[in-house]
Amino acid sequence: MAETSPPPTAGAESCSEEPARGGKQRPEEPRRAPAGGADREDEAGPPLASPAGQSEPGSPVAAPFFLLYPGDGGAGFVARPPPQQQRSWRTPPSPGSPLPFLLLNYPSGGGGGGGKHHSWEDLTDLVEQMRDDTEDPNYLMANERMNLMNMAKLSIKGLIESALNLGRTLDSDYAPLQQFFVVMEHCLKHGLKAKKTFLGQNKSFWGPLELVEKLVPEAAEITASVKDLPGLKTPVGRGRAWLRLALMQKKLSEYMKALINKKELLSEFYEPNALMMEEEGAIIAGLLVGLNVIDANFCMKGEDLDSQVGVIDFSMYLKDGNSSKGSEGDGQITAILDQKNYVEELNRHLNATVNNLQAKVDALEKSNTKLTEELAVANNRIITLQEEMERVKEESSYILESNRKGPKPDRTSEGQALSEARKHLKEETQLRLDVEKELEIQISMRQEMELAMKMLEKDVCEKQDALVSLRQQLDDLRALKHELAFKLQSSDLGVKQKSELNSRLEEKTNQMAATIKQLEQSEKDLVKQAKTLNSAANKLIPKHH
Repeated sequence: MAETSPPPTAGAESCSEEPARGGKQRPEEPRRAPAGGADREDEAGPPLASPAGQSEPGSPVAAPFFLLYPGDGGAGFVARPPPQQQRSWRTPPSPGSPLPFLLLNYPSGGGGGGGKHHSWEDLTDLVEQMRDDTEDPNYLMANERMNLMNMAKLSIKGLIESALNLGRTLDSDYAPLQQFFVVMEHCLKHGLKAKKTFLGQNKSFWGPLELVEKLVPEAAEITASVKDLPGLKTPVGRGRAWLRLALMQKKLSEYMKALINKKELLSEFYEPNALMMEEEGAIIAGLLVGLNVIDANFCMKGEDLDSQVGVIDFSMYLKDGNSSKGSEGDGQITAILDQKNYVEELNRHLNATVNNLQAKVDALEKSNTKLTEELAVANNRIITLQEEMERVKEESSYILESNRKGPKPDRTSEGQALSEARKHLKEETQLRLDVEKELEIQISMRQEMELAMKMLEKDVCEKQDALVSLRQQLDDLRALKHELAFKLQSSDLGVKQKSELNSRLEEKTNQMAATIKQLEQSEKDLVKQAKTLNSAANKLIPKHH
């Protein structure tokens, strides 16, 4: 009769019972041959212990292996003999080290197991390789970068959501904002090179932040303000003040992007595998763009930034599994934020276009003024030439008249004078024509410039109208955002009240269930007593008869 292999959980259950938990090994049960199809759970065999055997009392407990057999199940495991304990177990891991979880994929088919199996030597080599990987400095630094990037994501997201729900300007006492600065401080400190001083080694992120004013001229103002603050005595305090002022300027993302793009400058302060030198730094700089939608105001004079302890409060980012929020409200708020960002970006583009058009108008006005002056000079020149031409005409007519009335001079000299007068008149006429032609060109250019100025003025008016309408839409979106935030808060309050009511009802239900159980138990006792009394009464009735 063919045997049906038991489910894979039988082998897994037997392998998951290690003796290290209770300190004592369970006694080995005798193996029974499979009979029919009953009691398949007993065919799993004895529990599989580590090759070192039982752990001694007081010695560190070795990391248990969880071996899963998805192929031939418990029957194949019973058919194969256990591995020989020929090698001693390697050095046990220190307390707190991660437990290795191994998945061994044995080939399915038959209880004899003719396929290739993994030996204990292969397993120990694999565990040793995993332990070496976890102790690699590059692996640890990569994990630290990933953890800091995820914490920055949570901090920025929580800060934006809480700030929009709050609906007011944030100050230094706001807890999510404090945690954001703590996370940013940890990100900037990751992989910093220690500088040797007279007092020992010192790590400060103020040095890289000072480079920003060389890359972005707008950052020189906040750097000078930080240096002028009287209460700051340490580089750490100056770096914290710089972060706060950059957030107030809404330029923190721009400054961080400019700093991260200059890897050759950052290599002086950071290790090659630091967060600011890798891709995670660029991702965090991109995430900081979302902080431009919040408004913050800090008072640096009374705040002690030198002696603050930067500890991340993880409780702010741990969510309760039973808490539920309106996804529809969140989606609407996200859409409103996207629209707000789009309107602000469009507003910036329109302002840039208006500035460019205004510069063009100023240039055209200057050119128009210059052309007007040249036109006036040309008109004066034309008037002068006309007066000179009239004078030459009068002289020539006077000479002709005098020649007619007086004695006739020599025809040769008269012909020369007449040819010279004609030549001079021709030159003056040609010069007048050239000046008139130039005047016409200047007039046409002036008309074209006036037409272009009118078109530019019309375009500027249209842009201003569009800007006014966009500002109106932005105000409407802000009002809608506040209304949605209020509705979301009210819905959260209603959900909280309903959850409290549900908890009370559950408590009452549990109490009623306990009462019902007590009543059922008392009913059973009464029925038992009634049966006892009936039997006693039945015994007494024949005696009386």
